[in-house]
Amino acid sequence: MGRVTSAAPHLSAEEIARRLRESVGTREHRRWLIIWNALVDPREVKEIAKHTGVAENTVHDLVSRYRRFGAQAVEAPRSGKRRRCYLSKEQEVIFLSPFLDKAKSGEIATAAEIRRAMEEFLGHGIHHSTVYRLLERNGWRKIVPRPVHIESKQEVQEDFKKTSRNS
Repeated sequence: MGRVTSAAPHLSAEEIARRLRESVGTREHRRWLIIWNALVDPREVKEIAKHTGVAENTVHDLVSRYRRFGAQAVEAPRSGKRRRCYLSKEQEVIFLSPFLDKAKSGEIATAAEIRRAMEEFLGHGIHHSTVYRLLERNGWRKIVPRPVHIESKQEVQEDFKKTSRNS
């Protein structure tokens, strides 16, 4: 028989049961279920993993984090977040606002100019793709006028050139 896995009693069994009922999403529900099993019915990791539908390593990791950090280890989101970013979304909007005002007044805001400003703001160099991702996240897009009208006909233009007055 293997080692029995049990959770530290940071929260009471009633509190864990309440959080299990109120959990939103499969991931959070499954985490609370693992802690519930480890607290109320301590047994081998294999058994807990089998009954909760996760890998044994997931049970080890979650119970270990719960022992160290308590309930916040279970509730903390583990994915779907921007972890490696220079600025938060709010800071990005504030950073881009002068360029937006400039663009609204008819001036051109270039990516190179935004990159220089961002490097100055951050105090170090950044890759050019960072600026393009920043602009895409904030709804900016590259608008370039067409060089030729889509319905124009070259022969009509040539006839017009021949018959028009040169003033």
